Amino acid sequence: MARNMRIALYQPEIAGNVGAILRLAACFAVPVDIIMPTGFAFSDARLRRAAMDYGDAAEVTRHANFEAFDAARRAQGRRLLLMSAHASQRLPDVAFHRDDVLLMGSESAGVPDSVRDLADIRVRIPMAPGFRSLNIAVSTGIAVAEALRQTEGFPA
Repeated sequence: MARNMRIALYQPEIAGNVGAILRLAACFAVPVDIIMPTGFAFSDARLRRAAMDYGDAAEVTRHANFEAFDAARRAQGRRLLLMSAHASQRLPDVAFHRDDVLLMGSESAGVPDSVRDLADIRVRIPMAPGFRSLNIAVSTGIAVAEALRQTEGFPA
């Protein structure tokens, strides 16, 4: 049986963004890994408000740190695809696998070089010249939609 693609959030800082991503994850049946620490209390009202009543339907696994997350990912034999505004590989040029993990960095700092260097593929969403980045929830939606489209992974 094919394993689901996963979204991983590296030390997210904004509850509203995580809530929006949990709603996306619930709607598309894509599990989420949250790499601690977060920049907010996980029970934060802003998280619940952004996720609305979808948050409880999202499959969420919390990891104490990146090392714990990476050990679990490696044990499952999954590729790690880092979404980064600084990556050279363009989203439309990436061939996704059904069991990939799409890693999103923290809103203010992305990921440290040590995490970046462990990614199997570093991917950027092409944008018009002069713009630095998209909101993390928007970026996650774009990346997940493209990955699910390629792997025919959208829910029936």
